Order: sequence, then C-alpha cells, then structure tokens
Amino acid sequence: MSASLPVAGESQQAKKRAVLLVNLGTPETAEPKSVRKFLAEFLSDRRVVEIPRLIWWPILHGIILTTRPKAVAKAYQSIWWEEGSPLRVITERQRNALQKTLSKRFPNEHVTVEYAMSYGDPGIAQQIKDLQAQGVDHIAVLPLYPQYSATTTAVVYDQLAELQQQQRDIADARVCKYYFDRPSYIKALAHSVREYRLEHGSAERLLMSFHGIPKRCVDLGDPYYQHCVATAEALAGELGLEKEQWGISFQSRLGKAEWLKPYTSDIVQEWGREKLSSLDVICPAFAADCLETLEEISEEIREEFQEAGGGDFSYIPCLNDSAMHIECLAELSEELLGL
Repeated sequence: MSASLPVAGESQQAKKRAVLLVNLGTPETAEPKSVRKFLAEFLSDRRVVEIPRLIWWPILHGIILTTRPKAVAKAYQSIWWEEGSPLRVITERQRNALQKTLSKRFPNEHVTVEYAMSYGDPGIAQQIKDLQAQGVDHIAVLPLYPQYSATTTAVVYDQLAELQQQQRDIADARVCKYYFDRPSYIKALAHSVREYRLEHGSAERLLMSFHGIPKRCVDLGDPYYQHCVATAEALAGELGLEKEQWGISFQSRLGKAEWLKPYTSDIVQEWGREKLSSLDVICPAFAADCLETLEEISEEIREEFQEAGGGDFSYIPCLNDSAMHIECLAELSEELLGL
C-alpha cells in the first residue's frame, strides 16, 4: 500500500523554524571569579589567539588569568546594570523584539527566536539541541557581527560543525556570514546618528571605531579590515559627510603585537591636541552595547580625548533593539529561513 502524498502547502505549514541570535558572551556576574572563567574560555579559543599553545598557555594561565580578572571585573562593575550584564540584557531584548516582529509578520508560521553566546551560557550547541527537541526543522543562525572575521563569526561555524559531527540527525542550520553591506544595516546606523544628533547636536567630527584584530590575521586572509572600511565609507556616504568630517579607527587591542591601525586611542589623542571642539564616536561592529563601548569608549576614550585638549565628547549607542535594527535582523532571518 503506497503512502498518500501530502497536500500542497501542508508540509510547509507544518514546518517549525527558529532564529538563533549569537553574540560573543559575557561573564555571569561582575566579580573576578566569574570574569576569570569567561576570559579562560574566550582566550583559550584558537580562533581568538593563534599563538602556539606551548607559548600561549603559560602567558594565559600564569599571567593573564592571575592579574587581569580583578581589573576587568572593576570595569564591568562600572557599567553593570541592575538587570545584569548590558550585553545579555540587550541581546534578550533583541530576541524578544525580533520574536514579536516575525510573529506579527508571519502569523501562520511557527518561528521561534532564541539567543546563544559563543562563550558562556546559553551555549550554541545546547540551544540548538533544545530547538531540535522542540521539533524545529530549520534554524537560521544569525551571528551579531556585521563584519566577518575568523575571530568572531568563524567561531560560530566551528561550534556548529562540532555539534553536527556528534549528531546522527544533524541540525538543518544556515549561518549568516556577514551583513556589513546590507542597505538596511547602513540605513539603521545612519538613522541612529541622525536621531542622536537631532537631540544632542552635531559634533565637528564623527569617528567610527571598530573592534580591532591582530594585523597578522588580515595578512593571512581575514576580510575583516575590508568589511570595516566598506562599512565606514557606506555610512559616511549615507550621512553625506565630507572626508574631513569623519574617520575610522580600531579599538580593544591586547598584547604587544601590531593590530589594525589607526588605533582609536591614538586618533582621539591626535584630534584632542588639534583642539577639536566636539567629537561623536559610533561603534558599527557591535550590535549591542557592552564593556568595549560603555566603558572603553564612553569612559576611557572620552578621558583620553579631553585630557589631550579636545572638547565635547559623545558616544552614540549601538543599534541594540532599535526598530530599524530589528527590521534589519528580521530581513536577514526571513531570507535564511526561506519565508
């Protein structure tokens, strides 16, 4: 007896889909012990630190993990919210907003939105396993890194591949590699600058500060630098800025190796010595505000600029859960899920 064929559209309606937003991760608390645990996992990843283990292990465990957690914990404490880590709280808000948007846009489809962290909890593998246990057929994995780098997005691919190697019925997942050139992303960035300046006034110059990576990574083929430059040029074009009205830089370097230049610290000190009257800084590589934006930029870089002689300093927040950002993420989700 032959099985009956499904009615057209029946299997499509029965499909359960999910979007998994992925960010880097955060300590569970702003205490040294929690920070040490997070740093140990993060800095042990070969994608993040490519130094041979024989050299790196004594440095990591003998120096960094014994000296850095206390200082980093203090920095986290200065930006910690009542609800918890800003990055986690904002990622949860993004998840909730995207769920609401997709549910409203596709009321007859079953689409679940969850989030995971590359380091810490909730982990990528566990979230995917949980979604599969719920009967999810297709998963759109959306790393919240607009510009691709092997140090960030590739980690998501690695963890997904590691999970699939352990599964017999593998997760049917599609990963978004990058979205730096997505018009909706550039327009969302431009809108955030315009809205901020409408309320606070326009600064003399706009600095686009991206997270740095070692220059050696780019020399070996990582496209991150090109993606950052393309983002900065597209944003400047969207805002109609002249060449002298904006700049690009790279922050958050670690160690003594050469990282992508110009360094944000060097640029703001140079502009401070020029007596620049006002400066706005935006961080387009970050999808959610975190330690690197709320403490490093808004506090440390502000201080460096003004101590060098600069005037007013403003940090323009990340896109976070703004309406245009959620629309951009919804657009990407729809394409990945085939909706």
